[in-house]
Amino acid sequence: MSKKSLLDEMIAQTTLSKKKTDKQQKIAETAVKMFAEKGYANTSTSEIAKEAGVAEGTIFRHYGTKDNLLLAVILPFIKESLPSMAENVFKEVYSEDKSFEEFLRAFIKNRRSFISQNQELFKVIVKELLYSDELKEELLPFFSEIVLNRFLMMINHYKSRGEIVELPSEKILKLMFTVIVGYFVSDFVLTPKPSAYHPEEDIENVVRFIMNGIRKES
Repeated sequence: MSKKSLLDEMIAQTTLSKKKTDKQQKIAETAVKMFAEKGYANTSTSEIAKEAGVAEGTIFRHYGTKDNLLLAVILPFIKESLPSMAENVFKEVYSEDKSFEEFLRAFIKNRRSFISQNQELFKVIVKELLYSDELKEELLPFFSEIVLNRFLMMINHYKSRGEIVELPSEKILKLMFTVIVGYFVSDFVLTPKPSAYHPEEDIENVVRFIMNGIRKES
């Protein structure tokens, strides 16, 4: 994945859709461009409608809310791009000579940087996952297949090297992601940033907390 934000990557993707009407296509393309230029929170549906040359009611009729408009664009992009994104992330953070602790630290740093670039999108997706059973049914199994299964392979690999305790890999994965996702949600959704903030220290605390629970004693 490049250093561009997800919205930047999605601008080109919206032009490839074949499942929208002309008006929906224009709305989607305009929304993504304005979200990327002005920020999601700073872009109103009335501004999108004006730029797209449609009535604001047309947006509400097709999408209901601005959040739904964003999700309607981002979900197809995630489904198409997630496999290659996951492959690139694991290439960036894993190498044969790394310990599991080093791999875990590199993964958390990598994903924290990514979420920081896409904080507004992350907030919307987290909020919708909490309240939308339909979104959970659509997105979570796909995420599990692409990302979590790969993590299970990594856990089994490091267990075979004697670095992780002999607990069921699924339980280790659940505990790890509870801590990691909880850290990201707390840091980017729930907690306002203090003036003097050092994420490196927090990352080390998260890594230490996880490793103290799953490191195999010599």
